[in-house]
Amino acid sequence: MGSDRTDREWARALEVARAEMSFRTSRSSGPGGQHAQKNETRVEAYLEIDPCSLDDASKKRLRERFGRTVRAVSQDERSQLRNRELATARLLEKIGAALEPAPVRTSTRPPRRSVLDRLSRKRHRSLVKRRRNRPGPED
Repeated sequence: MGSDRTDREWARALEVARAEMSFRTSRSSGPGGQHAQKNETRVEAYLEIDPCSLDDASKKRLRERFGRTVRAVSQDERSQLRNRELATARLLEKIGAALEPAPVRTSTRPPRRSVLDRLSRKRHRSLVKRRRNRPGPED
């Protein structure tokens, strides 16, 4: 990945996000009968970017990607506790992906020597083909 410094910053950002995220519950949609209609098992985990204690660079990257709030929702399970765990994991995964340092681009330009060799071979091949033709009136 990157240097130790960026790895530490990335890990710290995830710790801050875990500590400062908030949860909202509501009734889950879909089948489930009375359990789904009476219990609030759907969980939305969210992190408000502006008031959180992340460094400015991390806040800027998150704001560019998600706006003012990062959200993750889970309503997969019947248990609110399990949905809370899933929503937390999804939120941290989103934040981690957004803060992941961009890979360093490696140069793909061919070396000057290989370009010159290729052009030399092309010129030589062109000359060979030109000599195969019949001589023109000016030759």
